[in-house]
Amino acid sequence: MKLIDQLDLAGKRVFIRVDFNVPLERGVVTDRTRIEAALPTIRHACASGARVVLASHLGRPKGKAVPELSLAPVAEVLSSLLASTVALAPDCVGPEVAAMVDDLGPGSALLLENLRFHAEEEKNDPAFARQLAELADVYINDAFGTAHRAHASTVGIAALVSERGAGFLLERECEYLGRVMTHPKRPLVAILGGAKVSDKISVIRSLLERVDTLLIGGAMAYTFLRVAGENTGNSIVEEEQLDLAASLRAEAERRGINLLLPNDHVVAASPQDNRGALTVNKIPNGKMGLDIGPQTIDRFSKAIAEAGTVIWNGPLGMFEVPPFNAGTMAVANALADSDAISIVGGGDSVAAVVRSGRAAEITHISTGGGASLEFLEGKTLPGLAALE
Repeated sequence: MKLIDQLDLAGKRVFIRVDFNVPLERGVVTDRTRIEAALPTIRHACASGARVVLASHLGRPKGKAVPELSLAPVAEVLSSLLASTVALAPDCVGPEVAAMVDDLGPGSALLLENLRFHAEEEKNDPAFARQLAELADVYINDAFGTAHRAHASTVGIAALVSERGAGFLLERECEYLGRVMTHPKRPLVAILGGAKVSDKISVIRSLLERVDTLLIGGAMAYTFLRVAGENTGNSIVEEEQLDLAASLRAEAERRGINLLLPNDHVVAASPQDNRGALTVNKIPNGKMGLDIGPQTIDRFSKAIAEAGTVIWNGPLGMFEVPPFNAGTMAVANALADSDAISIVGGGDSVAAVVRSGRAAEITHISTGGGASLEFLEGKTLPGLAALE
């Protein structure tokens, strides 16, 4: 797989698939992380004299032009960050778009409108891929967050453009996640949170072959605690995954892996009952676990402090509702305080690090939650395979 700095870009139309799938509120970008992550690749292409064509999806418009999901707010932010106007094309294909690309001067950039306004994008439609390829002399994929999807802009176009390679963000993602898979600095600690064990079965199995310590929080922890015979009250438990949770616990014990589960909890009658939040060691009937408690925070923080590498995916509580975000925020701070190589992926985990104000102290913030999980499962990602 070639990298962008190994290719001659001068004067060429360089089509860069970026991941600008950012959160919006009332037409304003509320988290610039993914835009900022793409800047090194964009700046390199512009400095090399390329005529840069940027393409991304945003949200789930389901193949229709949805004004609320236009990339116009992204173009505004990107123009500010680059200190240079980045125009937004009215579409991502068609004669008008082709004319705008042809008019680009060396070192300038154009942002195409939302790829998913066309249903053909997610279908990896060959004709749509050809239309995208007609805009490119060189194809660069820098969208790790979509590398696990075989779409027209990630796979179809790559087969049609002879000069292709990876951007700096994609390279960095593969470097850090690959290190976890092959030669991590030890002890290797993984932190998994979120709602469902079923969402992370494969990644748990893969990590059990590699980690020294596995910390499990979030709603998925209550399925494991039920297996251990603990009362979980009204906490979310995947009844159909109890046998699986038991087998994963047994495998961790057989491998000598330190599996840490919450031993105290912040509970309430419901997520809306934040004024009734209590910290308990045993969850009573009628209450549900909504965050890890202070004792668990201390245990998790100690494991992080002693680690050589830490990888974190998923919130450890009902992160959206204070005070049930305290555990997730505490882990974000513990990770920033540690000397470990730290890798954070997943929307809420990344959001916690950003809100802590300490994102710069994390070694690598992954822009792809689903893609990073599939990478850690050992799967071949279509977007990466297409660049080979």
